[in-house]
Amino acid sequence: MVKAKIIAIANQKGGVGKTTTAVNLAAALAILEKKILLVDADPQANATSGLGIDVKSQRLGTYQLLEHTAKADDTILTTNTPNLDIIPSHIDLVASEIELIDKKNREYMLKKALDPVVNLYDYIIIDCAPSLGLITLNALAAADSLVIPIQCEYFALEGLGKLLNTIKSVQKIHNKNLDIEGLLLTMYDSRLRLSNQVVEEVRKHFGKMVFRTIIQRNIRLSEAPSFGENIIDYDATSRGAKNYLSLANEILKKKKKQTVDGQEK
Repeated sequence: MVKAKIIAIANQKGGVGKTTTAVNLAAALAILEKKILLVDADPQANATSGLGIDVKSQRLGTYQLLEHTAKADDTILTTNTPNLDIIPSHIDLVASEIELIDKKNREYMLKKALDPVVNLYDYIIIDCAPSLGLITLNALAAADSLVIPIQCEYFALEGLGKLLNTIKSVQKIHNKNLDIEGLLLTMYDSRLRLSNQVVEEVRKHFGKMVFRTIIQRNIRLSEAPSFGENIIDYDATSRGAKNYLSLANEILKKKKKQTVDGQEK
């Protein structure tokens, strides 16, 4: 039985396109006929509302999952996109940061809760909060790999060192198998010299760790969540839709290559 690859989308910096990436990468992989579960692990619940789900009416979600008061099966909702399910979030999730502190194995609550459903999906995508708190730590402990969105703006690399140090300590203490799937350049505007400088700088520093796909600034991409839709359902011909389908294909190719390499070994 195939076990889902779990990918966390994380960066403690806000406004870098984390939720946009989580929602639209999940949707792109679903369109490419992979079975996807999106886990909204951000108390702001933007991934939940961005897929047209009424946040206030949700009784069960990531909070109950982390607290182990509900099973994953009971928290999963289907979305309007075929092959795409979601575990919704709620502002209540904020409380988990405090409530989990005294719990034994508190960093592994999400991993343990997702274990019963990992065989039901091809990919599980986790949208992390813009912090390096206990909820994000749970996501990193549960994940196989990590996508780090980086905004093509002036302070792009600020805080990245801190995030990479956190990843190193997670690898050392909680999850030795955590891999960096890639750094994703977002909000790129080809007309701006600064955007091009950031791309150059990130590629120079991190080389092959950077995805070839770059997510360009796109009005349709910003509009889609207010209609409760991912970018592909909202406007499949838009630049944003093409960018996220390109990213999904890049991730699928990488997994295929790793599988082949693994078999050769």
